[in-house]
Amino acid sequence: MTVTEHFDHFDPKPALALIASIESDLQRLKSLVEQRIEQFDPANPRNKTSDGKLTGEGVESCFRLFDEGKSRYSVARQLKISFAAANHRFNQWRKAGGAKRQKTLLG
Repeated sequence: MTVTEHFDHFDPKPALALIASIESDLQRLKSLVEQRIEQFDPANPRNKTSDGKLTGEGVESCFRLFDEGKSRYSVARQLKISFAAANHRFNQWRKAGGAKRQKTLLG
């Protein structure tokens, strides 16, 4: 039996149903991940260490505010950091690709 003859007897309905199911599952998973990415709080205490420096989550929160188009002054006020620190993080954000950078998940 040739490949062409095999496909003449092939019923595509089960394969299409499986593909639709997989696509549905992937879409659901994507929405869960996207929700997780969108949830961040600049005022979260986990954004800073005990000595007031930004944690990894704090840096990501800072970057997300820049992603939204917030100014360095606004970011400084929301995260309760100095303007100089916000300016430093802004430069890091730009070097990382700005709004097109790879985002990290927040815990």
